[in-house]
Amino acid sequence: MTDTRGSVLIIDDDPVLRELLSEQLRGAGYDALCEPDGAAGLRAAACADPDLVVLDVMMPGLSGWEVCERLRAGSAVPIMMLTARDDEIDKLRAFRLGADDYVTVPCSFAEVVARIGAVLGRCRRGASESESFRSGNLLLDLDKRCVTVDEQPVDLTALEFRLVAALARRSPGPVDLDTLVSAAWGEAAEGGFEQVKHHIWALRRKLEADPGNPRHLVTVRGVGYRLQ
Repeated sequence: MTDTRGSVLIIDDDPVLRELLSEQLRGAGYDALCEPDGAAGLRAAACADPDLVVLDVMMPGLSGWEVCERLRAGSAVPIMMLTARDDEIDKLRAFRLGADDYVTVPCSFAEVVARIGAVLGRCRRGASESESFRSGNLLLDLDKRCVTVDEQPVDLTALEFRLVAALARRSPGPVDLDTLVSAAWGEAAEGGFEQVKHHIWALRRKLEADPGNPRHLVTVRGVGYRLQ
């Protein structure tokens, strides 16, 4: 599946939404693939290797939560949750599972396409960097988009990688929460401080020998965090 702007897999049980969003994406220069449920969506993701997945939360069979979790178990593909559920607890759950963006409907398809472009742009900018960072047993290679601890690879989500990359680029200085929110979700993001804190804790569990007493991802009180 190839296109000049990238490929998008839409997993949603609403046939009208699938048709309208795929038309909008193709009009914007993307290649769009649609699947009506979670099981078919997982198969398509494995076979087609899309650049981004748009995922509904409430679907028969496998829910969007389950699909997101399974995708994240073996892939760093950017995931956008598209749902009518606008409760904060649902948004936090999506980000905890590794989603890169959370869009509530109704909204314009033009906005959805614009946000897809923003997510893909952030991921590709990160992939184009040619930098590395080392701190003791931690090695971060921005060019290869890989992280190792004690020379063993660590599986990070795309969002987690953007956060730790933003910290590495400014190390040893501190990075404020506003900057981390922008690095993770784009400059148009609102709030997100609690989500950043959650993802920092998730990163500590992956990167630190003792997450409760971190050596690498250090809290700077009143500011944000520092990678040292």
